[in-house]
Amino acid sequence: MTVITEATQVLIVVPTLNEEVMIERVLATLIDGKAPSLQRTFVIADGGSSDATRAIVGRIAATRSDVILMDNPQRRQSAGINLALATHGVGAEVLIRCDAHAEYPAHFVDMLLESLASSQAEAVVIPMDSGGDNCVQRAVAWVSDTPLGSGGSAHRGGRASGFVDHGHHAAFLTSSFRRAGGYDESFSHNEDAELDCRQRAYGSRIFLDTGIRIGYAPRATLAGLWRQYFNYGKGRSRTIRRHPGSMRARQFAVPAHLAFSIFALLVSPWFAYLLAWPLLYLSILAAGSLQIAAKRGSACGLLAGPAAFVMHTAWALGLFWGLLSVRQPRWMPHDTISRAHGAVVSSEKGAAGGRAGQH
Repeated sequence: MTVITEATQVLIVVPTLNEEVMIERVLATLIDGKAPSLQRTFVIADGGSSDATRAIVGRIAATRSDVILMDNPQRRQSAGINLALATHGVGAEVLIRCDAHAEYPAHFVDMLLESLASSQAEAVVIPMDSGGDNCVQRAVAWVSDTPLGSGGSAHRGGRASGFVDHGHHAAFLTSSFRRAGGYDESFSHNEDAELDCRQRAYGSRIFLDTGIRIGYAPRATLAGLWRQYFNYGKGRSRTIRRHPGSMRARQFAVPAHLAFSIFALLVSPWFAYLLAWPLLYLSILAAGSLQIAAKRGSACGLLAGPAAFVMHTAWALGLFWGLLSVRQPRWMPHDTISRAHGAVVSSEKGAAGGRAGQH
């Protein structure tokens, strides 16, 4: 039974790398609403920012004992969160993961703690509502919240709360996080979905709370979106081999579609009728673009189809590339995660002196 009280110790970790634009506002929002008796520590795990991020956090930390600036030598978010828990998480019963480039609602931490207690889940995930300033960002945001862009993924604009296999990470009982071994730091992408597979294997339940929502700004260019989704696909290729059965039908459909479309193009000189499939796909994207543009009253919506094409194609190619280029054995429940596991479980043994460390 999950019991959250004012004495519950909570570790909030924010990985950063050149986040000078957002970090002060993010911290102010996360700290807002904190009751004096609650035990909360905010760790900013910085991967070597070259902008003003460290100076901003350092200035805040100089006036607050509950804010800690910590170096994250490996630079990856997964490594920063593991290290923060190992170094500053002694006694922490709840771990909260936050991103420095997201928009958070007031009392975000309070709501997560309430959700953990009411759902009796070991982890709480939340939906992301995408938005943006330029046309590409808006188009990506609009199409991401539709089946055309996300295939109906619950944590992409979903409105129905309930237990799920995976979602955008927000809060964990540290006992569940540690039992699963923490994040696998060899994953640069898809480390969240991979961890969720291990959490479920150990009996942990993941609750999607659609009443707690964050804002997210997508990549500002189609080239940046391509790189992002290619890496997502590459990461997913490892997850599905490590955890067979974790790939959903909507995800399988994307690489299957691309493979068949390429095949249709190659054999079209002899079987021209097979071109109906890729032409149908392009027609759906075009119709989707027109529908979104009309619904939003913006010509930016016309980029929704191209954005969806980039997301689908880059993800599928990343998946194929990962299957061909990265070896990945199957995970079994008795296995440890070589790099992540030691960092996370060590917090119970040697982190008592770490809390006073890196300001």
